[in-house]
Amino acid sequence: MPGSGSTAQQNVMEYWIKQYQRACSPVQVAYKPIGSGAGVAQFMRGATSFGGSDSPVKPEDSKPADGVCPGGRAINLPMVGGAVAIGFNVPGVDDLVLDAPTVAKIFDSQITTWDDPAIRKLNPGAELPSLPIRAVHRSDDSGTTQNFQAYLAGAAPEVWSHPAEKAWQGRGGDSADGSDAVAGTVNSTSGSIGYFELSFAEKLDMKTVRIDTGASEPVAATEESSSAGIAAGEVVGKGKDLTLQFDYRTSAVDTYPIVLVSYEIVCDKGNVAETLPALKSFLTYTASSEGQKPLARLHYVPLPESVAAEVRQVISTLS
Repeated sequence: MPGSGSTAQQNVMEYWIKQYQRACSPVQVAYKPIGSGAGVAQFMRGATSFGGSDSPVKPEDSKPADGVCPGGRAINLPMVGGAVAIGFNVPGVDDLVLDAPTVAKIFDSQITTWDDPAIRKLNPGAELPSLPIRAVHRSDDSGTTQNFQAYLAGAAPEVWSHPAEKAWQGRGGDSADGSDAVAGTVNSTSGSIGYFELSFAEKLDMKTVRIDTGASEPVAATEESSSAGIAAGEVVGKGKDLTLQFDYRTSAVDTYPIVLVSYEIVCDKGNVAETLPALKSFLTYTASSEGQKPLARLHYVPLPESVAAEVRQVISTLS
C-alpha cells in the first residue's frame, strides 16, 4: 500500500511502518517523503492510497481526478503534531530570541545582518556578529512552508504581506529541497537560519529560536509548548473532514505559536477495494494510543485524545 508526501512525517512514518509491519507482516506499506505538494498531487491522480500533507486540502480542491474517490472526495485526517522550529547557526550565539515581525523581516530580506538593531534589542546580552544573514527556505511545495507563512501572516500582518501558500513567497534567501536538506544546510552554514520540524533540529542537536509572543518569557520550541499550541486548535472542517485551525497570535504562557498538524489525505468514499482494509488498519493503528504514545520520544506531538478519537471514528467509516 503506497503513500507519499510530507517530509515532516518522514521520521514518524519510518517508525509507524516498522512497528505495524512487525505485527502485520503480510501487509506492505511504503511511504515516500517527497513533500506535501507532490504527495497530494500523487494522491489526487490515484497513484497512492493516501497522501501526507502538513496543510489540509481545501474544500474547493477536494475533488480528485476522474476515477479517484468515485462517489466521494478527499478529506483531511490530522495524524501527528509538531512545532515548526527556527534553527540558527550564528557563531558565538547559543540563545536567540526573536519576535514575529523580526522573523518576518529576516525571511523577507528586510533585515540582512545579525547585528541589526531589531535583533540586538531582543537580545541585549548577546554578542551578535556583523555577519550577513543567510535565510534558508524550502524550494519544493511544502506544507511546512505553508504553516510557517501562515504564522508570519497571522502574527505579523503589518510586515508579512505574502499569502500562506505551499510555495515560498518571501524575497531573497537560499533554498533547499525538503526539511532534512534545509536543516542540514543551516547546520553546516555559518550565519544561516531556517525553518523545519522540531524533530530535524533535535536529530542534529541544533540550537533553535525562542519566540517572544508577549508572554512573560520567550517560548522555546519543545514537545510540551507545541502540544499546548495544538491543543488550542479548533476543528473547522465539515462532515468527515477534520481540518484544524490555530491561533498564531497567542500570548499564553508556555505556548509555542508556530505549530502544525500533519494530515493523511484519503477518500471518504471510493477507496480502492483491494487496499481499503490495509488502509483502515494502518491508519487506525497510527491514530491509536499505541501509535500516538511514542511520538514524544521521536520529537513529535501526539494528537489531543479528543481529536484522535474523532480521527479513529472517521477511519472506521471509510469505504
